Amino acid sequence: MAGLVPFGAFVRELGVDAELQRRFGHLKDGSRVVYPMGAQMRLLMDAFAVGEARPFGVESLSADALFTHLAGGSCPSVDTIYRDLDRFDEEMIQQLEGIAADHGLAPLRGRRVDCVHIDVDTTVTPVFGTHEGALPGPNPRYRGRPSYHPILARVAETDTIIGASLRRGDTGFGADDVPYVVRWLRRTRAVVGPNTLIYVRMDAAADCTAFLRAIDAEGAFFLVKAKTTRDLLTEVWGTTRWNSVDWDADGRPIRQVAEIDFQRGEWRETKTRVRVIAVRSRDRDTGRQLYLWDLDDYTVQVFLTNDMDSSIDELARRYDGRAGVEPLIAELKGAYGIGKVPSDGFNANHAALLLKMLTHNLLRRFVAARWPDLRQWRAPWLRRAVLLVPGRLTRHGRRTQLQVGRRPAFHALE
Repeated sequence: MAGLVPFGAFVRELGVDAELQRRFGHLKDGSRVVYPMGAQMRLLMDAFAVGEARPFGVESLSADALFTHLAGGSCPSVDTIYRDLDRFDEEMIQQLEGIAADHGLAPLRGRRVDCVHIDVDTTVTPVFGTHEGALPGPNPRYRGRPSYHPILARVAETDTIIGASLRRGDTGFGADDVPYVVRWLRRTRAVVGPNTLIYVRMDAAADCTAFLRAIDAEGAFFLVKAKTTRDLLTEVWGTTRWNSVDWDADGRPIRQVAEIDFQRGEWRETKTRVRVIAVRSRDRDTGRQLYLWDLDDYTVQVFLTNDMDSSIDELARRYDGRAGVEPLIAELKGAYGIGKVPSDGFNANHAALLLKMLTHNLLRRFVAARWPDLRQWRAPWLRRAVLLVPGRLTRHGRRTQLQVGRRPAFHALE
């Protein structure tokens, strides 16, 4: 794990170590503290960075001389780490979430960006045991199984997390989540400035007037897949003015778009600006296939937006970019273990989730700064390339040195 040394140096240069101790050091104070809170958090971040999903993994990592050296000379017991995670309260969790988001937005700071896309999605974390806040809820794979229901926000341009929250398992995606989205949207606006276009992309769960109004009030655009209600589908089915935008080799249209003259009652009552657009295609083979016409093999998708000027086809293709949030969630589950619950306390699990988000964002920043050609790689491959590097820790006199062999294939990228 010799790559932890340059990664740790990079993190320290960013001031993360000092900030963690400054903000959370009071959770463990006194002259008899052996493992300060900031050091414990950095220990967990290193463990998450090299592939451990739970604090229990520190026990095996403590056999590594370099990991122990970075931990200060000795690793704490697993019980100590679990007790330290239990020290987090709601206020400290909000601060930790803010730190993780700051590093997710850092790649956009100081850059001229014309447009930014924020993708909001939820995932299900099944729990096999008794855990605080783990309740039965929406769970397509383990029906009736207690779970958590975290919500995440991703910036598509950097593939980093700018907002995350662990929620109870019986929590759906709806109007109660509007404050999350507004907070994430405002922190993004503060970084990119007033002249950058921001699109918030969400699935049909966000077909909610409260969401649409809140995003529009913040001066951003929403792109939301519409709920396929009967009255909406009736209007789409009866639409005859379809414009062809793509054709096959025989000249037959394979992709058509149309603007649907449809408004829900609550949109009119609240004077919410919503433009309804539809795209039908012959060759779409991903996502839900919705057929409305008996004699045609078109499938249709319907979207809601407050962008009144862009072309329908452009908006539909812009929404397609939201698909990138699914591989990111899969990466976070597979590489960082956000689907594995480390403790029976809700706040401890929430803190562990946010530490994993912070580790993900910092690793992305580290790779972008040192090896920009690797920015498109996923975490398992990045871990192999830049962290899980063979090395030898040697001591001579009072000096400790790390010797790392040269890897010609990898150094060719530098």
